[in-house]
Amino acid sequence: MEQHDIIIIGGGLAGLTQAAALAAHGISCAIIDRADPAALLKPGFDGRTFAVSSSSVAMYEAIGLGDALAGKGCPITKIHVSDGLKRGNLDFVPASDDGFLGQMFESRVLREAIYTHITKQELITLHMPAQITAKHRGPDGVSVTLDNGTELRARLLVVAEGRQSATRDEAGIRFAHWQYDHNALVGAITHERPHGHIAYEIFYAAGPFAVLPMLDNSQGRHRSAIVWSVPRADAPAYLKLSKRAFAAEMEKAMGGMLGKVEMATDLMSYPLGFHHCAKITAERIVLVGDTAHGIHPIAGQGLNLGLRDVAALTEVLVDGARLGLDYGDAQLLDRYSRWRSVDTLMVVTASDTVNRVFAIPGKTASAVRRFGMGLIQRSGPVKSLLMAEARGEAGALPKLLEGVAV
Repeated sequence: MEQHDIIIIGGGLAGLTQAAALAAHGISCAIIDRADPAALLKPGFDGRTFAVSSSSVAMYEAIGLGDALAGKGCPITKIHVSDGLKRGNLDFVPASDDGFLGQMFESRVLREAIYTHITKQELITLHMPAQITAKHRGPDGVSVTLDNGTELRARLLVVAEGRQSATRDEAGIRFAHWQYDHNALVGAITHERPHGHIAYEIFYAAGPFAVLPMLDNSQGRHRSAIVWSVPRADAPAYLKLSKRAFAAEMEKAMGGMLGKVEMATDLMSYPLGFHHCAKITAERIVLVGDTAHGIHPIAGQGLNLGLRDVAALTEVLVDGARLGLDYGDAQLLDRYSRWRSVDTLMVVTASDTVNRVFAIPGKTASAVRRFGMGLIQRSGPVKSLLMAEARGEAGALPKLLEGVAV
C-alpha cells in the first residue's frame, strides 16, 4: 500500500502542474493516468499548441520550471482583433515595462518539460499507464486500487481527468453543458513574412479564425499556429482538401498578411462545446482544469483557467497544512470553491457571450460590433482591464500567479 498526501487522477497539463506545485511546497502526490507517457511525448510537432498567459508563466517559474521552459515559448507582444479583415480593429499592446501578454508553446514541448521535471521529484509518484479498478472516499480519507493490485491512500482526491471525467460523474457532480455547431480546425503553418509576435483574432460570421505566433523552426522558417472555427457541417470538406488547397483558403482568410502560406502539420478537427460545474468539490474530492470547466477556444484561456485552479488549490492546501488542518477538510475545499467560482463563471460566460455576439450575421450587427470595438480602442482603462484578463492578472490572484511561492 502507498500512502500520499494527495492522489491526482489525470496526467494532463493540469494534473502534472498540480503535482509539481504541491511538491514544490512539500506535499506528496501520486498521479494516475491511463495514457502512456511515451505516446504523449513522442518526437515531432503535431500542430497542437497552448497559449500560456504571463501569470501562468510566472507560476511555472515559481515552482521550479523556469529554466526548463526558458526560450521554448514564443512571446506574444500584441493581440490584434478585427470583425472581418478590415473592420472594427482593436489592438492590445502592453506598456514597454509590462512584459509579454503570454507565450505560445508547442504541446509536446510543454508536456515534456513538466513531465521531466516531476520525474525528478521525490514527493511525486507516477502510475502511468495504469487503470483504476476501485475508488473509495470516506470521513478518514480516500483510497484508489489499480489494475496491478496496488492500493493508494491519501487525504484528498484531485480530479484532472478532462472533460469526460468518470470520477466527477461518479461523485454526482452535475454540470451545464452544450455543443456549439462548430468544429475547430487546428494545425500549424509556415509563412513568408514574420509575424512580429502578434496574435491575430479575426471574427467572421461563420466563426472566429486565430493565427498565433510560434518560434521559427530549425530551418529558420516563420511559423504560426491556427485555430479556425468552422460550421460543423463544413469541417469534413476542409479535412478532405490537400495541404496546398487548404493553405490557399487560409491565405484568403488572412488577407495575405503573412504572405505565402504552407501547412507545416496535418490538420486536426474537434467539436467545440461548453461545460461548467456549479459545484467543484464534494467529500474529499476537488475538480481542477477541464474537469470543472470547458470553454470555447476563442480567447485561448482554457489552459490558463485550469492553471488558475491549480494555483488557488495549492495556496489553500498549503495554508491549511500550516494551520494543522486535514487536506480534505471541508473548510479548505469550501474556500477553494468560493475563490474559483466567481473568476471561472466570469471567464466562461465572457467567452460564450463573445462567441455568440460575433456570430450574429448582418450589417447592423457588424456595425454595432465595430462601434463597440471603437469605444474600447479609445478607452485606456477598459483596454487595461481586458489586457489584465488576458494576462491572467485580474481579480484576487493566488500568490503563485504573481510568481511568489506560497
